[in-house]
Amino acid sequence: MVGPSALPFSKQSRTPVELTIDEIREIQESFRVATIRAREAGFQWVEFHAAHGYLAHSFYSPLSNKRGDKYGGSFENRIRFTLETVRSMRREWPEELPFSVHLSCSDWVEGGWTIEDSIELSKRLKTEGVDLIDCSFGGNAIDAKIPVGAGYQVPFAEAIRQSAEMLTAAVGMITKGMQADELIRNGRADLVLLGREMLRDPYWPLRAAQEVHQKDALPVPPQYERAW
Repeated sequence: MVGPSALPFSKQSRTPVELTIDEIREIQESFRVATIRAREAGFQWVEFHAAHGYLAHSFYSPLSNKRGDKYGGSFENRIRFTLETVRSMRREWPEELPFSVHLSCSDWVEGGWTIEDSIELSKRLKTEGVDLIDCSFGGNAIDAKIPVGAGYQVPFAEAIRQSAEMLTAAVGMITKGMQADELIRNGRADLVLLGREMLRDPYWPLRAAQEVHQKDALPVPPQYERAW
C-alpha cells in the first residue's frame, strides 16, 4: 500500500509506503494507459477518481500529505499529482467525449482540504480540459464530523458551479425525482448522479419521470411499459 506520506488512516490501519518520484511517474503512466484501454473498448465517459481518500485525494489534502518535495507542502505542490495525471489522461481521451473528475470538496476537518481549495483546483482542472466536477466530500479523516442528510453534498456542487464557472454533478442522499429536478431547474447543479438509490430501485428513472411530469420524454422498451 502506497501514499504521498507514510501516514496511516487510523491506529488500526496499515501504514502506506511513501511514493518516490519515479513511482509517482509509474502510477501516472498507468492512468494514461488505462484511459487508452477505456477509449479503445468504446467507453463514452471517463472519470478520474480523486475523492474519498483515494490516492489523488491523499496528495492534495494537507492531512495526509506531509512531503517535502515538489509534490508536498504548498497548495500548488499538493495539487500537482492531480493536475499532471489529468493532463496525461485528457491527451488520450477524445475531445468530444466527457471527462470528469471526482473531488472530495472538503475533508470536513479543521486544517484539512476546504471548499475554497476545491474551487481553485476546479478552475485549474477546467483549463486542463475537464468537463465536469463530480462533487462529494470526506473519506480522508476518521474523525470527520459530517452533517449527513437529504442532499447534504449539494452545496459543494452549487459553490463550484458558481465560483469556478464549471459544470458540476450533485450526489448524496438524492432519492426523489422532484428533489433531483429542483437541483437542475434552479441551477444548483448540471447533473444528478445516483448510486445506492438505483440499487434499491432499478425502476427509479421511470418513477422519477412520472413525478416530474416527463413521462413522454423517457423512451421505455415495450417489455417495461407495464411498469408504468
